[in-house]
Amino acid sequence: GWGSLVNPTGVAACPGSGRLAVAHDGKKRIHVFGPSGFCLRRFGERGDAGNDIKYPLDVTVTSDGHVVVTDGGDCSVKAFDFEGRGVLAVREGFSLPWGLDATPKSEVILTDSEAGALYRLTADFQRGELKKCQMIRSRLVNPRAVAVCQTSGAVVVIEHLKARGPSKDSTRVKIFSAEMDLIGQMDSFGLNLLFPSRIYATAVAFDKEGRVIVTDVCSQAVICLGKPEEFPIFNPLISHGLSYPVGLTYMANDSLVVLDSGDHSIKVYSS
Repeated sequence: GWGSLVNPTGVAACPGSGRLAVAHDGKKRIHVFGPSGFCLRRFGERGDAGNDIKYPLDVTVTSDGHVVVTDGGDCSVKAFDFEGRGVLAVREGFSLPWGLDATPKSEVILTDSEAGALYRLTADFQRGELKKCQMIRSRLVNPRAVAVCQTSGAVVVIEHLKARGPSKDSTRVKIFSAEMDLIGQMDSFGLNLLFPSRIYATAVAFDKEGRVIVTDVCSQAVICLGKPEEFPIFNPLISHGLSYPVGLTYMANDSLVVLDSGDHSIKVYSS
């Protein structure tokens, strides 16, 4: 079952199917699991060929059933069909593509951590044609995880802020409207004033009500920060049983899936 993962970095639910795609550091980088945890398919060899994946940082699945991966090894975005055939690789213009999430229209919103930018990538994945790759936000600081609200189109990004001195690094959660206007932000310091512990957010998702959910590796928890208009509230959803949560996704049945790189596992919580 879930036990064959090595240092997993990203997880995504396949819209409507109950399947999960996971990116990790094994011989084949992408594993697709069925609802019961059985591995249905493995693909994305470690290597230098065009469809190989050197170092996957995140994964998403489009509504038309394509698995899209950010590859930090050659700074590209790669798309595969569910059989594991590479259909598209976009290499132009990225410095370090990191997090990504699909919109209901099968567009992909992705962060470029080194360029400090957010892109919208539009493609005909069936034909393997890139239509447009547009920068929609710049001047972000080390943006990594990103999520798109499937109802409102709002986008949430986690920035990783460098600080002087050991263990002072912190994170900032930024929420943009569908039109990419900044509608809310909160850094670790601000969250500290509200919450009992220091928060270092690694993954982010929207639940189906449009609330922002983050994983926090400091308290080994999953925390709800509320809807953009009430942001931030503080509601711990999962506060025990996690060791280093790095990925987060909701399945069609509203189960919450947490990717735990501390014990290389996938943990599924019913709503």
